Amino acid sequence: MEDLHKVLKKAKYRKVKFRVTKTQHLLIKAKINGVSGNFILDTGASNTCIGFESIDYFEISAKKSKTKASGAGATGMETQISSHNHLQLGSWKNTDFNLVIFDLSHVNEALTSYKAKAVHGIIGADVLLRGKAIIDYYNHYVYLQ
Repeated sequence: MEDLHKVLKKAKYRKVKFRVTKTQHLLIKAKINGVSGNFILDTGASNTCIGFESIDYFEISAKKSKTKASGAGATGMETQISSHNHLQLGSWKNTDFNLVIFDLSHVNEALTSYKAKAVHGIIGADVLLRGKAIIDYYNHYVYLQ
């Protein structure tokens, strides 16, 4: 039987390494608009998002949004939206990507209370669906097409 990597490489998938933190989160590096950051890979998050404090860091233009965010124990949080961003994970790229911007402080407070590093944002199911993701938990890779 051919190994997973070879099969997916033939199908034009790109392999991106992630690591598992001591809090059991999947940590992945991504670039937004050419700027590298640390993200949690979260299959349960509907949208890819960054914290308000990272708007300038990633050179994002943000607009007000009527949508309220909820998750990780918090609900009804104000959000902003940013359109037409360039997103890159490993060699996988998307040049017209939308981001949700919201208060990530509750996530980062939880991480730092466990002596884990804070993150710039979350890579959500929108990326995983668009990239037809296959997650290899055992070898710590996500494959995106």
